[in-house]
Amino acid sequence: MLASRPKSAPVLMCLAASAALSQVTGGLPRTPDWLISPGTYNAAIVTEDAGTTIRMQNGLISRAIRLKPNAATFDIRNLVTGEEYVRAVRPEAILRINGRRVAVGGLTGQVEQGYLLDSWLDSLRSDTAAFRYAGYESGPTVAPFPYRKKRWGPDAPWPPPGRSLTLRFRHASRALAGIDVAVHYELYDGIPLVCKWIEVHNGGTIPFRLNAFTSEILALVEPHWSLDAPGTWDRYNIHVESDYAFFGMTVAQANKTAYWRTDSTFTSQVDYGLTTPCLLECRPPLGPDVDVAPEETFTTFRTFELFYDSSELERRSLELRRMYRVVAPWAMENPIFLHLTSIEPDVVRSAVDQCVEAGFEMIILSFGSGVNMETDDEAAIARMKALADYAHARGIELGGYSLLASRHVSDEDDVINPATGRTGGAAFGNSPCLGSRWGIEYFRRIRAFIERTGFDMLEHDGSYPGDICASTSHPGHRGENDSQWRQWKTVTDFYKWCRGRDIYLNVPDWYFLSGSNKTAVGYRETNWSLPRDRQILLGRQNIFDGTWYKTPSMGWTFVPLVEYQGGGAAATLEPLSEHLEAYEAHLAQNFGSGIQACYRGRRLYDTDTTRGVVKKWTDWYKKHRAILNSDIIHMHRPDGRALDCMLHVNPALPEKGLLMVYNPLTQPLTGTITVPLYYTGLTGSVRIRQEEGNAQTYALDAYGRTEITVTVQPRSRTWYTIE
Repeated sequence: MLASRPKSAPVLMCLAASAALSQVTGGLPRTPDWLISPGTYNAAIVTEDAGTTIRMQNGLISRAIRLKPNAATFDIRNLVTGEEYVRAVRPEAILRINGRRVAVGGLTGQVEQGYLLDSWLDSLRSDTAAFRYAGYESGPTVAPFPYRKKRWGPDAPWPPPGRSLTLRFRHASRALAGIDVAVHYELYDGIPLVCKWIEVHNGGTIPFRLNAFTSEILALVEPHWSLDAPGTWDRYNIHVESDYAFFGMTVAQANKTAYWRTDSTFTSQVDYGLTTPCLLECRPPLGPDVDVAPEETFTTFRTFELFYDSSELERRSLELRRMYRVVAPWAMENPIFLHLTSIEPDVVRSAVDQCVEAGFEMIILSFGSGVNMETDDEAAIARMKALADYAHARGIELGGYSLLASRHVSDEDDVINPATGRTGGAAFGNSPCLGSRWGIEYFRRIRAFIERTGFDMLEHDGSYPGDICASTSHPGHRGENDSQWRQWKTVTDFYKWCRGRDIYLNVPDWYFLSGSNKTAVGYRETNWSLPRDRQILLGRQNIFDGTWYKTPSMGWTFVPLVEYQGGGAAATLEPLSEHLEAYEAHLAQNFGSGIQACYRGRRLYDTDTTRGVVKKWTDWYKKHRAILNSDIIHMHRPDGRALDCMLHVNPALPEKGLLMVYNPLTQPLTGTITVPLYYTGLTGSVRIRQEEGNAQTYALDAYGRTEITVTVQPRSRTWYTIE
């Protein structure tokens, strides 16, 4: 508890401590805990029952598929909790080809839909109208696009190690002859995570139209409390997302493909109206409605299914963050950058020199700086190349800002609203269609600019938000029904191109699974025009809230060195030397959380004293960089009334943890904090060191907790390393 506020005691134990309690009292998670020791859980694919079943399992999750008389998933089991997810068989996919709906795999004849017995499997039949199972291959996982680590970040293999399984399907009818379907699955080592996607190949002599697809259909067990109205209970112990995501800075907002449907065939469900949403379907909201030419292969988006082993918030959050570390390792790169508001050569070169002196690593030529990455002007490109060359010679990366979708281009090139037949009504009001002539030319110009200047990063604002375009004259799509798919494909192919060229991507939308490095941590832009002291506390709240479903490296925050959206002198840090306490507070809490900020202005320091403060914190951050970029345990949310704190943990490092404690008040605070150290992997005792002092040994209780007494000076902070 805190001596200064005794009633806050339960808060500072934090949610993660309750996870440790459940692990002991409830026997969860399985020993060894995969969040601490993932290396013991390796993926494998085995056949069973004389070849009638194939099973993917890694000691954490198991998915079994019946292969005869057709292929269908009949068992998905959480090997940690023992939970069974599947209550009834469904096809492995559903396609609509030339207007005809056809299942891929699946078995019929299951009378009871509330549960499935293994003894029923032999009596189930194949749908004669479905694509039939024709064989399988298995092997290692395969990277969907190239990636190599260029900047600082934790080492992570690419592709994620594990095993892949491909089921092949063909159709017996003449109308669908020559169309081959491959259903792909990947199971990864050390995490209860399955990836699934499908490919449709045209081996015939004439094109066909793929109007729609559903790449995953799971008839899931009824959730708890299903007597209540849908939406009033937690659904399932599963997280589902795909790389078909847009228009959202959070995974929940950006999800466009996971649909929870009712199941009228499930007549024994508890709800009398049969309205329980217990059928998971993964499909695009529209289309794709694309033509597949002879010898062409259409590939769907990838769906990731993460099977939680707990209902506890912090543990679920850690499991989700582990997923991003595994399947999007580029998002763990975390350079320190300056948001420069000028492209004047002298200003840029001075900023490069200051970055070298202060320890920053990247400069972004920001909005309002005058940078134009759409230009074909030879002289402008030469000037930008000269600046990039200067930065590179000094070891600094240089990139720029470009606005994509949230603007009006022309009536000819803007998105046509299907409801009105005119422009307007898009996600951002007016927005260009990426399949218009302007859109096609935009991406050509951006690629050429990056190649010719040697820019290292792109801040891509207003990325594609999922607009549907009803134009029939845009060369990049045929009409309304294929417009969303084509535009998404355009922007994600570009991001994958950037990934292959080691281009760092700031994108304020959820494009992580398509190659984006970072999005906003989550903040209200106008708050950066509030008085400085309010910015500091609100910024720390943003960091606390924004790291539940993102790792520290996945989000950026903001520091207005110069005025931003108003606020005047009370809101800005310039002159920096006159507001050094506020500047240091920003630096300390951003680096102390592992979050990089957009330090927006024309310089990093104005005096030697200011330079010393900036360098002090960049040096400190780099010394502890590995642990500061590790996962955060959320202890006490900043409220401006008492000490607040966040804990970084990583059992794989020599520094197992780093605790940051902040005092927002104008008087010193002393208190005793319960520190939950379960996720450091340490047991018995730990050594804790305050700042650069001597380490002291503390005993851990059975739940991995210890208590420390801290004193923090007014409007200051301190830190503790755990060994």
